[in-house]
Amino acid sequence: MRLTICCLVAALLLSLACVAAQKKGDPAKGKVVFEACAPCHNVDSDARKMGPSLKGLFKRAKLENGKKVTEENVRSQINSEGRQMPHYQDILSEQEKDDLIAYLKTL
Repeated sequence: MRLTICCLVAALLLSLACVAAQKKGDPAKGKVVFEACAPCHNVDSDARKMGPSLKGLFKRAKLENGKKVTEENVRSQINSEGRQMPHYQDILSEQEKDDLIAYLKTL
């Protein structure tokens, strides 16, 4: 009986952890975070501002730096200083970056 209860509790905790891991970022919150990026990046057109348009970013094969478009590489770009882009490593929290990436995936 105890073993059965322990197994059920463990299975429940594991499933909750999986659900939490799958929902990493909130696109609605990411859209708010993106407002700081909007002066330099378009999302409504392919037109370039100071930085490249981010419209359809996760549908592209490569970033401007030639790297494959992945969550990890986009996060690295956010964290790193670019040609004209400041780094946001210490400006945005990890959750804000998760939210921003979730928003960029909707474009």
